[in-house]
Amino acid sequence: MIKRLFPFVGWFPIKGTALRADLIAGITVALVLIPQSMAYAQLAGLPPYYGLYAAFLPGMVAALFGSSKQLATGPVAVVSLLTASALMPFADIGSERFIALAILMAMLVGLFQLALGVFKLGVVVNFLSHPVILGFTNAAAIIIGMSQLSKIFGVKMGRSESFIHDIWDVIQQVDHTHLPTLTFGIGAFAIMWLLRKYLPKIPNVLIAVGLTTAISWAIGFEGMGGRVVGTIPEGVPKLALPNFDLEMIRHLLPSAVVISLVGFMEAISIAKAVASQTRDRVDPNQELIGQGLANMIGSLGQAYPASGSFSRTAVNFNAGAHTGMSSVFTAIMVLITLLFLTPLLYHLPQAVLAAVIMMAVLGLIRFKSAVHAWNANKHDGIAAVVTFVATLGFAPHLDKGIMVGAGLAMGLYLYRTMRPRVAHLGRYEDGTLRDLRIHPHLPTDERIIVIRYDGELYFANVSYFEDIILQAVSEKPEANYVLVVGDGINELDASGERVLHHLVERLRGNGITLVFSGLKRQVLQVMRRTRLYDNVGDENIFATEDMALANIYDRLSDGQFCPLMPHRQNQDGSE
Repeated sequence: MIKRLFPFVGWFPIKGTALRADLIAGITVALVLIPQSMAYAQLAGLPPYYGLYAAFLPGMVAALFGSSKQLATGPVAVVSLLTASALMPFADIGSERFIALAILMAMLVGLFQLALGVFKLGVVVNFLSHPVILGFTNAAAIIIGMSQLSKIFGVKMGRSESFIHDIWDVIQQVDHTHLPTLTFGIGAFAIMWLLRKYLPKIPNVLIAVGLTTAISWAIGFEGMGGRVVGTIPEGVPKLALPNFDLEMIRHLLPSAVVISLVGFMEAISIAKAVASQTRDRVDPNQELIGQGLANMIGSLGQAYPASGSFSRTAVNFNAGAHTGMSSVFTAIMVLITLLFLTPLLYHLPQAVLAAVIMMAVLGLIRFKSAVHAWNANKHDGIAAVVTFVATLGFAPHLDKGIMVGAGLAMGLYLYRTMRPRVAHLGRYEDGTLRDLRIHPHLPTDERIIVIRYDGELYFANVSYFEDIILQAVSEKPEANYVLVVGDGINELDASGERVLHHLVERLRGNGITLVFSGLKRQVLQVMRRTRLYDNVGDENIFATEDMALANIYDRLSDGQFCPLMPHRQNQDGSE
């Protein structure tokens, strides 16, 4: 019970070697997190130092109360962009009201995630399918990268209801590019790319930030018209409740739900990937509790919504983290930065932070995965493509794009289940029953219709099932029996039961008996509870199709050839 309430108890006792590994991993992650968090805060429309606030408490709390030992929580690109897009209609970017709403958003996100975790509703994230998330992240990565162009070129970017229009305005200002700013942006990008390729163990982001900040200070970049981070308040943020404006909460709640689900999907996917290598167990509901508490307590410390990070979790794992203490050490490093090192960041060029963001989101673009989804299932491919296009089209309102994708994915799923696969069967030479559409010359029997139904029998498709049976009967007027091979029927609801009840009586009235084989336990339970079992008759329900066919031929007992029996047996046993 104690471990369930306080998962971090399971870390102890920590061996000295593991503690040292956690310390090294924590410091390594902090070297990436500190500059990256400031860049992501800008992406969220907030002053850079709010990224440090979001990197402090949330990361530590998520590690203490989550189930993953290596998950690194803090500001992430997609959640930052979603936060900005959700708040833009209600306040000016970077204004005091905008900042207050971002802090309130973190509290709403945390409350929703915590509720899902406490009530063990982690499965709700399955409503956002992988193809939808894939299409969304590809589009979001492009939007994130293009949103930083104005900072790279040193020009202004407007904020309107059309992101494409805003980018076009930036492109038209290219001839007014501030060359020193462009040099810093390209230089930082080159440093990070070269170090990542040739010296991957060196913290490329930190080196790029440190070097460009020093050069900026040395040449007086701010005096040349360049934009720098500027003054960062020293010390830790004051703990305070966000302003609970009920009317604003009503407006923000839909976006908070989207941010909660998207953020958690990112967190749980990387947590599971790492757990598969460490052979640990990740509990999605406990992880929701950890992420929820992280955002709630982070909100008290003036943080905006945070989530698990792919890149920093990979750094944490590769650096040798054994337990969540590595995230505690990371938080301590962020605290030291807030207390003592913020003056060193004054001359950090804004263009460098833009380059950090652009470099980070390159890994989110995965067009090959979208092609793979298309090859796996055309409907999944359609969902990914439509989500991608909708997200780009609705930008900066990204939540609309992902809602369109999620709605389409569920609609396509319902469409597939409304018309499941149905096969008319004949006897193959190896004794199995196979689809007549694939093997049209298989032996059949005019007296017996054999149909395999691969789907649930529920309100959306039971009429389709009824039509299939009645059409088959009309095409074989001499048939006395209809055998439904039901191995693929996993569910029977009230609508399905009612239609089956009427279908049995209707066929019986025409001298045709409906027989079932291979029905699963849960289907039989529904049939017994509703007395459909008695209506069909125990003598018409069999474990296998061969048992059903043998019984049917016994009832026919007319001495005719039995083409549907294995090995084409006659009733007297001869072949």
